[in-house]
Amino acid sequence: MDATNSSSKTIENLISRLKHDYPTYIFQEGAQEHWSPKDKTIFFNSSHPCFGVLHELAHAVLKHSTYQTDFELLKLESEAWELAAKIGQKYNIKIDEDHIQNCLDTYRDWLHRRSACPACGTHVLQKSSKNYYCYNCETVWSVSSGRFVRPYRKTLKTKTA
Repeated sequence: MDATNSSSKTIENLISRLKHDYPTYIFQEGAQEHWSPKDKTIFFNSSHPCFGVLHELAHAVLKHSTYQTDFELLKLESEAWELAAKIGQKYNIKIDEDHIQNCLDTYRDWLHRRSACPACGTHVLQKSSKNYYCYNCETVWSVSSGRFVRPYRKTLKTKTA
């Protein structure tokens, strides 16, 4: 059996066990791993490592459904990875800490780019779900709501001299 077939069998076995152990959730093959709280469905890609399905299961178990700020999203992702590692132990799957930190780095990098003031470069926390406010130069900017898009920033207001 080649590595692809072996990997595919491993994920199939894991999904079968997860369906049994977590009957309140639907496990469905998809192009990309994600959790749909509305449908109670965990989407997984059988050609990806099994870490993703464990991570999405963790979001489900933790009842993650939405977030208001970028920082809150990072917190939810951290919580889900922590629980995914614990769930993985039950199935003899070790999620390497480097893998977890690399995944979280994508969120940290995304947040870092979005939080930089377009006028002066100061990094700040969000003022509201879509706007940031720079305490240094009083610039206000909005950001796109998409997580998987380039971190566009549209300046709404700058301090007039």
